[in-house]
Amino acid sequence: MKQYILVLFCFFSINQCVFGQTPPESVFEIYNTKTGNKINWNELVSNLDSADIILWGEEHNDSIGHLLQLDMLKALHKSSKGKFAFSMEMFETDVQPVMNEYLAGWISEKNFKKESRSWNNYKDYEGMVNYAKASGIPVICANSPARYTNMVTRGTLKALDALPKATKKAYLPPFPIDTLSGRYSEKFLEILGGHLVPNMHLYQSQNLWDATMSHNILQAAKKHRVFHINGRFHTDEYEGTAARVLRKTKQPVRTISCFNAETYDAKEHQKLADFVIITKK
Repeated sequence: MKQYILVLFCFFSINQCVFGQTPPESVFEIYNTKTGNKINWNELVSNLDSADIILWGEEHNDSIGHLLQLDMLKALHKSSKGKFAFSMEMFETDVQPVMNEYLAGWISEKNFKKESRSWNNYKDYEGMVNYAKASGIPVICANSPARYTNMVTRGTLKALDALPKATKKAYLPPFPIDTLSGRYSEKFLEILGGHLVPNMHLYQSQNLWDATMSHNILQAAKKHRVFHINGRFHTDEYEGTAARVLRKTKQPVRTISCFNAETYDAKEHQKLADFVIITKK
């Protein structure tokens, strides 16, 4: 009997992932950090109605979070009165033509996954990309190409000066690129265990990453309402990508931080975003 229950559980779990069914509210909680109140899913969506740009910070291995992202994509698409676009950290700017070809139905999913250099956990994002494809939603490949990020890691942002102007215009944000100081750099060093990276080359590559995503979000937002997803370090505490977006637009922006935790800790979590989603495994 126990084996049967386990198999049945796995069957429904797999189906939930495949068909994008909404996770039961018993496995996640939502908090409005401005009021401190726990809210439900419909209240979250309603609170986002006035936002032109929605930034969702995720943990890449959070399966419940990915299902909720799909639900949010559908909800925002449905509630958007004008043009709507979906922006992703998970794809780099130079594979935008491949993404466009897949969305148009010209190439197979097999070729798309290979030639877009999709992440190993692409299954977590597959439902979102395919919903966008079926619904005619543009998908923005927002991230900087890894080869250019690596140039900065091995040198500095000045290493990018060697690139042709046409290359920089096509794939990278406008130059010069600011290096954010203050809390963002402190958080970055905390992740590295407090160790200073020589000349902070790695931190400069992080800033290239953020600058590229924010630039592509803002470009898309000129004509579309934008839903963007990225690892939550890039947007938590309104830093990184979020800071760059907020600094350069007067459009209403809302942020979400979604992660696995046992409980909501107001003192610790309220600073992360406008809304915090706690997922429970």
